[in-house]
Amino acid sequence: GEGGMATVYLAEDQKHKRKVALKVLRPELAAVLGAERFVQEITTTAGLQHPHILPLFDSGEADSFLYYVMPFIDGETLRDRLNRDTQLGIEEAVQIASDVADALHYAHQQGIIHRDIKPENILMHNGRPMVADFGIALAVSAAAGGRMTETGLSLGTPHYMSPEQATAEKELTARSDVYSLGSVLYEMLTGEPPHTGASAQAIVMKIVMDDARPVTDLRKAVPHHVAAATATALAKLPADRFESAAKFAEALGNPGFAMATTAQGSSVPADADTPRRPRSSIALVGFGVLMTLAALAGWLRPRPDPAAPVIRYRVVADLTTGGQSQFGTSIALSPDGENLVYVGEADGSTGSQLWLQRRDQLDTEPILGSEDAHQPFFSPDGRRVAFIPTTAREIRVASLGGEPPVTLVDSDVYRLGGSWGEDGYLYYTRQPNGALARVPQGGGTVEQVSTVDSAAGETRHAWAEALPGGAGVLVTVQRGGNAVSEQDDIAVVDLRTGETRVLVRGLLARYATTGHLVFVRFDGAVLAAPFDVDRLELTGPAVPLLGSVTAGVRGPDFALSRSGRLVYLTGEAAAARQGEVIWLDRAGQMSRVDPSWTTIPAVSSGVALSPDDTRLAVALSGPDGVHVWVKQVSGGPAQRLTFEGGTNFRPQWTRDGASVLFLSNRVAAGGAAMGKRADGSGTAEVLATSERGLVEVIPVTLGEGVLLRNNDNDIVLLRPGVDSIPRMLLGDLSAVFTAPTVSPDGRWLAYSSNETGRFEIFVKPFPEVDAGRWQISTAGGMEPLWAHSGRELFYKNGAGELVSVAVTTEPTFAPGASTSLFELPDGVDEGTLLTTYDVTADDRRFLMLRRSGDSGSESAGRELIVVENFYEELKAKLAN
Repeated sequence: GEGGMATVYLAEDQKHKRKVALKVLRPELAAVLGAERFVQEITTTAGLQHPHILPLFDSGEADSFLYYVMPFIDGETLRDRLNRDTQLGIEEAVQIASDVADALHYAHQQGIIHRDIKPENILMHNGRPMVADFGIALAVSAAAGGRMTETGLSLGTPHYMSPEQATAEKELTARSDVYSLGSVLYEMLTGEPPHTGASAQAIVMKIVMDDARPVTDLRKAVPHHVAAATATALAKLPADRFESAAKFAEALGNPGFAMATTAQGSSVPADADTPRRPRSSIALVGFGVLMTLAALAGWLRPRPDPAAPVIRYRVVADLTTGGQSQFGTSIALSPDGENLVYVGEADGSTGSQLWLQRRDQLDTEPILGSEDAHQPFFSPDGRRVAFIPTTAREIRVASLGGEPPVTLVDSDVYRLGGSWGEDGYLYYTRQPNGALARVPQGGGTVEQVSTVDSAAGETRHAWAEALPGGAGVLVTVQRGGNAVSEQDDIAVVDLRTGETRVLVRGLLARYATTGHLVFVRFDGAVLAAPFDVDRLELTGPAVPLLGSVTAGVRGPDFALSRSGRLVYLTGEAAAARQGEVIWLDRAGQMSRVDPSWTTIPAVSSGVALSPDDTRLAVALSGPDGVHVWVKQVSGGPAQRLTFEGGTNFRPQWTRDGASVLFLSNRVAAGGAAMGKRADGSGTAEVLATSERGLVEVIPVTLGEGVLLRNNDNDIVLLRPGVDSIPRMLLGDLSAVFTAPTVSPDGRWLAYSSNETGRFEIFVKPFPEVDAGRWQISTAGGMEPLWAHSGRELFYKNGAGELVSVAVTTEPTFAPGASTSLFELPDGVDEGTLLTTYDVTADDRRFLMLRRSGDSGSESAGRELIVVENFYEELKAKLAN
């Protein structure tokens, strides 16, 4: 495509295996600018990080061509949308303008003016606007040294230029962008820009001389406050416009806004009866006089304290999911926002532990005694952090000062988070009834404070948030078994009456000291609504704030401090991962299974190889959810195996290769084990469901049933026609049992467990598991896998290596020497709670899933977004 300044190409970033938009400046413009100055100026815009700003990847010069690189957004521009629909719905138009205003306000706070806001530069990505070419016009103007008029080119598009931009004012302020955004909103509402003409010169003349027709003349349904805000944004004099883009957005959301307030503090009507200023006063002396008065008024009037700037930045933290539950928060903020705690890889061993990132320190530090921790939450004074271990149904409390942790509750704790109230109680979800309970912070009697209404479809009250004043506790009413669901609700437990009242649909809620309820929906969107903490009820409608927080079946990673600091895990980083399926031989030499499969959206549930090595099964993420696919190893397209339900994953082949087993949410919210013929014929068969939820299904020998692991990490054997009920094999509240696998001869069960304090590999007789026990690994071990010969057992050790252990099975089991085969490549999981790889029938090659683009240990980190002074943004958007 081509624009006023550049030609844009769709290109491939070969290093990162991604599509990008490559913009090359027009040669005549590049000749005036010069490479060094252009690159120098454009660098100042590269640091902009905002959810509604398209980032800048790169820029430079190649053979006298000046270029810059941005992400490729597979969608349409706002111009495309307007060309198709002419006008947008009022609510949608206001939301788009508010989001763009938020992006502009952020950039303006960094001292960057866009100068070219227009529908062509607003990209629509999954319904959200993203502003492109941010700062490019500024870079071009600055690099040209003010000589743009000599080139015959102008910056900005005539329909959306501010009057001062149209008359070539050298110094433009944020109010110029406000005018341009007002013009865009005007067109979204009415179907045409504020000023039109037969030529660019005619349009510029109208911008300088004529007032735009009131929006309500062209569309009477536009609310008065929206029309008034649009008119204020389009004021001729910069001083008569909103002083910031944030104020523009605030007015759009405030039904009481009816007057366009000038910079001097006076008010002018913003409706159709507003008398027009004499054009000559604008064209001649009025502009200078009013600007002088504005300057004098600015010096003489008392200046209010400026709002703290909203600042966003990214943090890469080594968050782990290996030691966590399928769902639950991994991050916590101290009430003052100064300390961030997250669940990370254990220092020097497998598993997890808590890490502390102090705001004034560069390095993180481990928290003493927090091994195998997840679901952290802070004490009101910020000096201690409570957590729930993965190995026990306990609540433990650790100190940031280094004192040994103490156990506060030693049983009946559901691993669904908790909250430490200002009333001196810790609130948590009780096992097994799912009700909310509390315990005094000094220890003592546990008291149940809510009742789960199973008749109404409730399964448990999760993710407590104790409210100030001690009157109530926010909870998530889960209705989907052991996974979060689109049917979950945010509710409040009234501690005065014991009543639980549903407030709004959502997954997790946090209370903001601005008097708002901030909550995350199933689709990852974050919204806020005014909330009365005394009456425990919402007092107004919800307004969208963010749209990229991790949600889905795993649950949200989202923390908000009392001081207004926000930290969240981006949805893009956690939902599915781009990957490739690879072969690794016993020496660690890597090759691709299919070169065309280098960027598949693979879910982190591994890949399985058919017994004859001809096909693989993998779960892929798509627009309609997660589904199982089967692909010929020799090449050719993949065939989708599942079509029903939103989540079908963790595939395993039956021993005869005729069918694929998998987990699905189609018949049970907590998960069902199902099987379907690998050729796609017939219908899927339900093998088992569980009130505890299912997280693994593993085939045993042909005709002998399957192994199941539930959310309590119990391993059970289901043999249809043999056992009337599933038979418990491994289960202990003090330990986690995971990744079970049965030897080819059906006599031995290998599994991973942290029963000794960290995850190691063990073997027991099968199915009589009480007849013996052998420990295979000694330096950490996860993901055991039997060789087809039965003479080896493979696993991943704590050093990130794939290990082979020689074993004998006759007359009894005996482990032999172990050999490290190779170090796992970057991008391959080093150890998870299920086996994610497979081995060929000759035991010579391993099939694995590898994240694309991973090149070092830092790539294993997960991206956290930090928003400083988030409450300023919240108040602006809710016009509080």
